[in-house]
Amino acid sequence: MAATSVPEALEVFTVAGDPDALVRVRVTNVQHLRDVIDRLRRSGAVIGTKTLMVLGAWRRGDWDNG
Repeated sequence: MAATSVPEALEVFTVAGDPDALVRVRVTNVQHLRDVIDRLRRSGAVIGTKTLMVLGAWRRGDWDNG
């Protein structure tokens, strides 16, 4: 799997439907993200990408008030 060779990849999920996989990466800025995407595309194993950025998150138990 191409993403496992990218140090910035934290998690890889195979999913049903389109797309085939979801890769969670940690980058420092937009240019770093661009570099990671370019490396994935150059691997030859990735034929297309779609980028989504998480702007906020909530996880049960993280901020419980009681």
